[in-house]
Amino acid sequence: MAMPVVTFDPAADRVGDPTITTPWLVDAQLDAASCVPEEGTGAYETLRAYGAKPLRQQRIPREYFRMDAVERDARIWALRRELGDRLVILGHHYQRDEVIQFADYRGDSYKLSQLAAAQNEAEFVLFCGVHFMAESADILTSPRQKVILPNLEAGCSMADMAKGDDVEAAWRAIGRAGVDLDTVIPVTYMNSTAELKAFCGRNGGIVCTSSNASRVYDWAFERGEKIMFFPDEHLGRNTGVAKGIPEDRMVVWDPFQPMGGLTAGQLRDATVILWKGYCSVHARFSVEQIETARAEHPGVNVIVHPECRLEVVQAADSAGSTEFIIDTITAAPAGTVWAVGTEINLVNRLNAELPDKEIFCLDPVVCPCSTMYRVHPSYILWTLEHLVEDEVVNQITVDPTVAREALVALDRMLAVP
Repeated sequence: MAMPVVTFDPAADRVGDPTITTPWLVDAQLDAASCVPEEGTGAYETLRAYGAKPLRQQRIPREYFRMDAVERDARIWALRRELGDRLVILGHHYQRDEVIQFADYRGDSYKLSQLAAAQNEAEFVLFCGVHFMAESADILTSPRQKVILPNLEAGCSMADMAKGDDVEAAWRAIGRAGVDLDTVIPVTYMNSTAELKAFCGRNGGIVCTSSNASRVYDWAFERGEKIMFFPDEHLGRNTGVAKGIPEDRMVVWDPFQPMGGLTAGQLRDATVILWKGYCSVHARFSVEQIETARAEHPGVNVIVHPECRLEVVQAADSAGSTEFIIDTITAAPAGTVWAVGTEINLVNRLNAELPDKEIFCLDPVVCPCSTMYRVHPSYILWTLEHLVEDEVVNQITVDPTVAREALVALDRMLAVP
């Protein structure tokens, strides 16, 4: 029997007031994370200048947040059992433990895209990640399946740094600069909107993740002479350097500047044209943090995500995707020490699950992915209580034309060996 939906008290206050530290969300119900990386890296200023706006989540009853965690979790588990095979929950590695405990599968964006494509039976896919991931899941699943995001305000500041109209305008400008667009392969990082994936699909391009970016570069250069890479300049640059592309053959297109701040000659000579965008979490990591870790922990192994700046990747011992980081540390000998440059929830989870090793975050300030942080168990409970009553809330749907074109680029990515 379905549990009753909590009654909304319209006179209740909201939980916390994150406008003090996070004006980006002006009417959020949850306190912001203790550290918001977008504030320290200038991302909010960039997004406002860019005209990006966050999605809005409808307010849910305050009682969901007042509920004792034990009772809340018990209700979620009961609802999961009631929904049975009708529901599958996907959880990204950057989610807090209170959320990831409910996931049937967990992974990075590449692994979760594969898992989403493989979900043939479930009626509902609850995606505990961020908006662009849920969009990709909607594209990859069958039309009868419904993809749900627990909190619509779980977006991605990096994805918001490249808009479809601006990428289209840049593409045309590159052509006017004398570059034969038939020789340019557009590559969008998974951390992008469905609109940009569709752009790649209709222009001979492809999607990549940090797990397969090197192989995608190979795929692209088999079909063209140049790559236009967006929205993360750091992953694009790090991948290019690893492939032996000289740094001076990789230029950065700044959407705030005429002609991206580049000359026609620079565009014609470039091998890779990078979009000026970045991840606020990984932008916090620095060479100085690595130097401190080495000084305080002689023999430490430093491993970072390729969304970090080039100098950070070069100062580390190794760099790779979230799955690469997990696999590398898991396989390492007992007693080894690891300084990790990626999101804190994953680092803390590795440290808890691998007690035979010492694992810590390079950044001494606990600074989680603030958008992942917006997925809270209270929203999961609220969502599931509606599902058992056959009411779907927070469904993510992609325009059919956009979905069809984006699927072309996603299928190309999934087919790369």
